[in-house]
Amino acid sequence: MSEAAPEHRERAADRESETMNFHAHYAGIRQPVATCLVGSGGFGRSYLAQARRTRLIEARIAVDMTAEAAGRAFVAAGYAASEVALCETAAEARAAWEAGRCVAAGRLETVIDLPFALLVEATGSPEGATRHALMAIEARRHVALVSKEADSVVGPGLARLAKDKGVLVTPVDGDQPSLLIALVTWAEVLGLEIVAAGKSSEYDFVFDPASGNVTCNGVTKQLPELSAHWLPGSRSVTAVAAERARILGGAFPLRAVPDLCEMTLVANATDLVADRAGFHAPPARIPEIADLFTARAQGGLLRGARRIDVFHHLRLAEEASFAGGVFVVVRCENAETWEMLAGKGHVLSRDGRTAMLYLPRHLLGVEVATSILDTAGLGRSGYGDDYRPRQDLVAVAERDLAAGTVLAMGGHHHSIAGIGAEVRPAAALAEDRPAPFYLVADRRLLRDVTAGEAIRLGDVEIAPDSTLLATRHRQDALFADDLAGSGLTGQGAHGVNADSLETMATR
Repeated sequence: MSEAAPEHRERAADRESETMNFHAHYAGIRQPVATCLVGSGGFGRSYLAQARRTRLIEARIAVDMTAEAAGRAFVAAGYAASEVALCETAAEARAAWEAGRCVAAGRLETVIDLPFALLVEATGSPEGATRHALMAIEARRHVALVSKEADSVVGPGLARLAKDKGVLVTPVDGDQPSLLIALVTWAEVLGLEIVAAGKSSEYDFVFDPASGNVTCNGVTKQLPELSAHWLPGSRSVTAVAAERARILGGAFPLRAVPDLCEMTLVANATDLVADRAGFHAPPARIPEIADLFTARAQGGLLRGARRIDVFHHLRLAEEASFAGGVFVVVRCENAETWEMLAGKGHVLSRDGRTAMLYLPRHLLGVEVATSILDTAGLGRSGYGDDYRPRQDLVAVAERDLAAGTVLAMGGHHHSIAGIGAEVRPAAALAEDRPAPFYLVADRRLLRDVTAGEAIRLGDVEIAPDSTLLATRHRQDALFADDLAGSGLTGQGAHGVNADSLETMATR
């Protein structure tokens, strides 16, 4: 696909403000964009259901572990069983497509020759997603890469390989990376100085002052001590956040690998960096974000500007959720302007020097269509034109692990028991260097690893036919000049700031 025309570039940039006329924006797309979904979990099913109501999207092809599983996804999306064909061969898939039926298959190879323009890859499998993306790129189909697990390891490489084939890889607006990239670049177009950017964790901490109960993701713990730290008052906001982290951290996990993974993608698209490799991740209420994610000299957490991080949203049951939404903290340059905006209810820091602007939602498959139309219809990727390996999500042992341990990835969040993650400057793979988190997933340890150690490439057994490993080596070669010196940002091996939130509270 050739470079989009200048007017398309301008219109794609306009969309990020979410204030333009979308009908006019997509008016040049005359025919629905045909897609193939791979992975019919919750995200994929929400996409299929919404696509039925989206005039410019055609979503009649789905692939899962079995044709039956893909077929059930179509039925869950509202199709009658008679409208769905379970296909085991390419000939069956072609016949079903031409008959106007939904095509359900157990292998991408069965449907790859059907006339779709874009692959929606939503399996969450690092190996599988990479293989599917490469197959689509080779067939000259665009790719909407929902699977952040693969993206964090080889996303920039896939985007470069796609460009060489005349197609595009894009993140999707239903997930935080794409939404935050849009918010950051929107702020930059306006001339706003980015101090920090990030997201709220996936699930709020909801506090009931009457009972002292805190509920998060269906789990309730009695933590009445939190009441004393609900409002900072005149106290340091960072000190109060540290007390909350102490209280909540004894009952709930306060770090989630997917949060760090998603922010790695944003860093690779925008050149933002982690202030500390494991993030600060303070528990906070919405009005406090502009105070927390600002410079230490102003009472905040950060050692510098253009940082990525996350926060755990604290709220009462009757208060609105941040819903895993995204935010930017920007510097307030004109006092009169920001005093006026503060009067309208915008979130400003206590000293009025920074403000938090936010988008409190991500709608999963419901809003994927905008990314599909921008990519296949207007020739623009949500990554932008400079997606490169700036940061890596690396695996770090949280406890001692014995040789022979299989680092099994599982659960809703695709986590690995006993393994945490850090965001560090990107580096080419080497046996003695920390390995990307999702590259070591489901591999067997070849040696003992002690708590606090990063897992190195040479520590794990990886099959020689691993598509993910081979593609990462290709990515390293494609960006060899950028990776020279093992990092782009000037950070040390463990990020700019290795201090914990709790340590900061004592200073």
